Amino acid sequence: MTDVTDEVPPDHPDRLRWNAKYQDAQGPSFTAHPVAEQALSLPLPEGPVLDLACGPSGSALLAAGSGRRVTAVDVSEVALERLDREAGRRGLRDLITLVHADLGVWTPPPRAFALVLCTAFWDRRSFAPAAEAVLDGGVLGWEAFTSDARRDRPSLPAEWCLYPGEPATHLPGPFVLISQRNVPDEPNAPKRRLLARRGRVPGSGA
Repeated sequence: MTDVTDEVPPDHPDRLRWNAKYQDAQGPSFTAHPVAEQALSLPLPEGPVLDLACGPSGSALLAAGSGRRVTAVDVSEVALERLDREAGRRGLRDLITLVHADLGVWTPPPRAFALVLCTAFWDRRSFAPAAEAVLDGGVLGWEAFTSDARRDRPSLPAEWCLYPGEPATHLPGPFVLISQRNVPDEPNAPKRRLLARRGRVPGSGA
């Protein structure tokens, strides 16, 4: 495991907020997100996995458990420390690189990952770099709150929410939409889930 710090200021509001949340929470379940489970079941090219806004991620552990190298990025070092401890317990520490970073500043290298995941975060500025990080034949998996979530959570900032058609409307040309659906399956659901592939299925010739 490599621990990379990307100069998140000590008083960064998201760092403080998420550190407090994870410090106050009971131990995480480390259950992989359904987006990760579905994406990892698809044909993927050789290459690592990127987990953005990962938290104490069961998805990163699932990908590493399948033998893939994983880069896990989060603004909360408390979340990353919990993930690191669990990775060590499972004998997966050497497969997971932890990056302590603000996704508003940090960007991944282009065309570097077979799978890019983000399952608890939305910022339109971060979507294009995430898509650009996907290898040819690789998959982008995303889930975030929709604007309908603000009915029950009015304090949720509008800029953190998906609006109709998003995030598929922001996919660059090389991507083919696999699926986009509300969760649960109803028009005014609080979350939306996307899977999309860059180019053709690996080994398909199509």
